[in-house]
Amino acid sequence: MTMTDETIQRLNEINREFYITTAPEFDQTRGQAWAGWLPLKDYISAPLSVLDVGCGNGRFGLFLAETSTEAIHYHGIDNNQQLLDYASQSLADITHIDAQLDYQDVITSPLPQDTYDLVVLFGVIHHVPSYDNRQRFIQELASRVKDGGLLVFAAWRFYEYERFRKRLVDWDDDITVEKHDYLLDWRRGERALRYCHYVDDDELDALVASTNMTELTRYRADGSDNAMNAYVVLRKDK
Repeated sequence: MTMTDETIQRLNEINREFYITTAPEFDQTRGQAWAGWLPLKDYISAPLSVLDVGCGNGRFGLFLAETSTEAIHYHGIDNNQQLLDYASQSLADITHIDAQLDYQDVITSPLPQDTYDLVVLFGVIHHVPSYDNRQRFIQELASRVKDGGLLVFAAWRFYEYERFRKRLVDWDDDITVEKHDYLLDWRRGERALRYCHYVDDDELDALVASTNMTELTRYRADGSDNAMNAYVVLRKDK
């Protein structure tokens, strides 16, 4: 059954409220580069243009700045202005980063029309409501990649961990969600709930196939067991 527009809007609003509530704590606890970004050094080199969808506090921009002194145009978009303000502060004094930071809700509006050498999506796909929407969203991301460029995305595999399964909260009776859709309790600082979808292996395969791009590598990384996120690196052939 296809998820209704009303449900999509409701789930998106849950997450918008979540990040409004948790932005300060999120920034304080998420200042380091993800371990899973390190293998990307083998695939990217500056100068380059980058679209970081769901950029948060801009830490992927900082990671790029630390990997090269060549010029980088970094376009970050996010639906939380406070996190964008943190990103602006972090990137302001880095002379070889040309940072463009825009407020945008990618669930309700299309991506920028420009194309980029590198398009990345970290910590976002699990917040996109509905199977069909995730397929369309990944296809849209692929369309923003220049010929010869890369699309890199990561799927958070939270449901495989007992500590996250213990945080699951029951849905209200008046909402109908899809398989692997969950409501998670945030247990740091202010209490808040977030909608998260578990992208399993079959769906990950389907997302990759929908892009019509060449898969260069797939790996697991992050967390104490270095396996919390499933990464895919895709290339748009010329």
